[in-house]
Amino acid sequence: MSAGKNAAKKIAVLAILTALSLITFIIESLFPPLIMPGAKMGLANVFSFAALIMYSPIEAFAVVAIRTVLGALFAGNFSAVLYSFTGGIVSMAISSVLMYTAYPRISVMAISVAGAVAHNITQNIVFVFLSGSVLMFGYMPYLILLGILSGAIVGGVIMLVFRGVPKNVFEKVIFERKKKIKEEKI
Repeated sequence: MSAGKNAAKKIAVLAILTALSLITFIIESLFPPLIMPGAKMGLANVFSFAALIMYSPIEAFAVVAIRTVLGALFAGNFSAVLYSFTGGIVSMAISSVLMYTAYPRISVMAISVAGAVAHNITQNIVFVFLSGSVLMFGYMPYLILLGILSGAIVGGVIMLVFRGVPKNVFEKVIFERKKKIKEEKI
């Protein structure tokens, strides 16, 4: 396949992942919050995590950024950008670092859980910063527990989706990406 066809295919797949992520985000926002205000399962993160696995952190960050901005516009909630964007970027940064440094010593499930917990902690820190209410740190244990639960669900979905991919192929793709990143640094 030529470079142009590969680029077009990559853009098309990323557009589909972003659209699916946005649709999931919007559908999830229609349901009442879980245990506490604003709490959701974060199923839209399945698609950004898939972009991380299939491509690289840059593409995964693009899916997160586009989804959060468009999601806020469609939902009519600009504050969602402040919370979802910052949480999503920090979550994807942690997931990327773990995927490219610690995988396969730690599982995809553990990486997903770490990312979800980081997402919730980041959102809480942003809220405390904007509101000036340090009492919101009292929610931190609940947010961590919710992050563990939602991260496990997202990680489980990712594992099911990629179950058809043989482990050695999956690890080969990650290894090649790690090698490419190291070569770009040189």
